[in-house]
Amino acid sequence: MSRKYPVRGTGLGFRRALMGPLEDHGTAAVDFMEVAPENWIDLGGHLGRRFRQFTEAVPFVCHGLSLNIGGPEPIDEPFVKRVGQFLDQHQIRCYSEHLTFCADDGHLYDLMPIPFTEAAIEHVAERVMRVQDILGRRLALENASYYCAPGAEMSEIEFLRAVLERADCDFLLDINNIYVNSVNHGYDAHEFLRALPAERIAYGHIAGHYNEAHDLIVDTHGADVIDPVWALLDEAYDCFGVFPTLLERDFNIPPLTTLLQEVARISSAQSSAVVTPASRANHG
Repeated sequence: MSRKYPVRGTGLGFRRALMGPLEDHGTAAVDFMEVAPENWIDLGGHLGRRFRQFTEAVPFVCHGLSLNIGGPEPIDEPFVKRVGQFLDQHQIRCYSEHLTFCADDGHLYDLMPIPFTEAAIEHVAERVMRVQDILGRRLALENASYYCAPGAEMSEIEFLRAVLERADCDFLLDINNIYVNSVNHGYDAHEFLRALPAERIAYGHIAGHYNEAHDLIVDTHGADVIDPVWALLDEAYDCFGVFPTLLERDFNIPPLTTLLQEVARISSAQSSAVVTPASRANHG
């Protein structure tokens, strides 16, 4: 039996700069789109009406920026309720967040790493369960890029698996972040990938990055996807079966036609994926 995903096929991150080109070109080349709810909540007027036309025409998912799921301060429950209203208003198929923290006595304007500790697992799991209770829906957590691991008592994969299991939530699989972290922290990306819980995957991300040095990559979402990351996506499909996958591009945004070429490459990879007995077992 195949896993039921909230969306299907290929996706593209929806940004305000793309509204005009997408209105001119149409949306037939993408199966779903993604927004950060913080950028669109309470948006009214002409821009709000244009956005609503897109959410009525194309399935949308949300990838949040400020839930602060690993932070020390209490969950901002009024904010979570506002997000819930937004999700219902636009019939959002999935709500995901970064497995990070972003506030402590004020917003930090960055996604900071959570210590890989047993105490942090319990802390995050309790907060995820509270968010899910408020929303009445499952939350998906994304494996995040990070540049230091303060106070680590276990590996990233051990921490990630434990949080997902303890919180009983879904998983947003970011392929580029696996590659970035494997270079920056010297681990085997293929081994990490194959240790992921296939049954929790909601959908995936793929993106580009910036090479600061031979052993330091910055996760920018501001460049084309490179061949080793494409190869890792192929491996993920072979390992887990085909799952919905979205192209992230947040900076240095090229013309829509260029973005759609990368979206088409995702589609080609999905069509070419070979379903092996192992991936069939993981997928069903």
